[in-house]
Amino acid sequence: MIQYEIVVIGGGPAGLAAAVEAKKNGINNILVIERDKELGGILNQCIHNGFGLHVFKEELTGPEYAERFIDELKNMGIEYKTDTMVLNIDDEKNIKVLNSTEGLLEIKAKAVVLSMGCRERTRGAISIPGYRPAGVFTAGAAQRYINIEGYMVGKRVIILGSGDIGLIMARRLTLEGAEVLAVVEVLPFSGGLTRNIVQCLDDFNIPLLLSHTVTKIEGKDRVKGVVISKVDDNRRPIPETEKHFNCDTLLLSVGLIPENELSEKAGIEIDPITNGPIVNESMETNIRGVFACGNVVHVHDLVDYVTEESSTAGKNAARYVKNELIKDAEPIKTKPLNGIRYIVPHTVRVENLEDSLDMLMRVDNVYKNAKLIIKADKNIIKKVNKNHLAPGEMERIKIKLSELKNKKIFDISVEVEREDA
Repeated sequence: MIQYEIVVIGGGPAGLAAAVEAKKNGINNILVIERDKELGGILNQCIHNGFGLHVFKEELTGPEYAERFIDELKNMGIEYKTDTMVLNIDDEKNIKVLNSTEGLLEIKAKAVVLSMGCRERTRGAISIPGYRPAGVFTAGAAQRYINIEGYMVGKRVIILGSGDIGLIMARRLTLEGAEVLAVVEVLPFSGGLTRNIVQCLDDFNIPLLLSHTVTKIEGKDRVKGVVISKVDDNRRPIPETEKHFNCDTLLLSVGLIPENELSEKAGIEIDPITNGPIVNESMETNIRGVFACGNVVHVHDLVDYVTEESSTAGKNAARYVKNELIKDAEPIKTKPLNGIRYIVPHTVRVENLEDSLDMLMRVDNVYKNAKLIIKADKNIIKKVNKNHLAPGEMERIKIKLSELKNKKIFDISVEVEREDA
């Protein structure tokens, strides 16, 4: 059995940042395991710019952003295995992996960082009726075909779902000469960043049809058209609102699912809202010494936030190995209240915080001119004015350590207070 101090599962932006930070904090025996043939994860196919504004204070493409961390990892001499699949991890941090050159390996780790990312929801998850013709793609698959493989997926395109990948692909396809007829969203608001709606749809006069969905896919061998219908408040199609579009391609951008099959096998507790592990302030799961970060915990909108969160996980994994994390401190629970879907981290041990507590969360609806109210038990410790809140944009709240230390606090809650309430 091969032994490492820290094993990082996943070599995308989360895993790279965690491994680099663990090395900076004094851990030398680190292994990164990546199932793809190259490090970098999804960033390799994200050739658009907009990455790095927070971390590097400049605008980079996805491959440029990944390259900076890959170069740093290699310069630090951190060991990595690509084209390697993790088969199993147990609660004793024993890991079984498989690749074509070394065969089956058993690895023992003192600490593990889970950074497997997420996958796209497919057509089967949303139950669109019709045959299974060619021309139906997830937005991420289409992105890979165009940006890495060099194949054009279609000429007349409908996109279902207004998540960021769908919005970005609307622009990408237009620039490649396709006609994007519409982006269709079942909700009454977009699931993507405002900047992507403006830069990818508005700038190219691509219509966004809110409260609509695809109710039929036409064609047996190849997509020939789709039928789009309005939906009611329960997301059910409204009769006699059907519109027909002649098209040869349908892209699905209907949500992302954190890749947590390994986590569940290991006995890690999963939050039913995020579909990711329940973590504390150190990004540690309910299994001591197993940490999680990035999109495997909750789906992020900015890779910069992934990097910052993953650096926290890597640093604390190093502290765990060095026995510097305080284990038995009484945890404070974080509670999402009115208007808040979830908060990460789920629990907080104040003794392990260094300067402040960073909380990431998403709201459940679009709010204008609202406030985020943060309470320690029932006492308000902070109010944040927000002109605009939307589910597609993650909110981040920083609480000073002085607000929490030397006080007996049972929970920290966040809620949306509407000005018109």
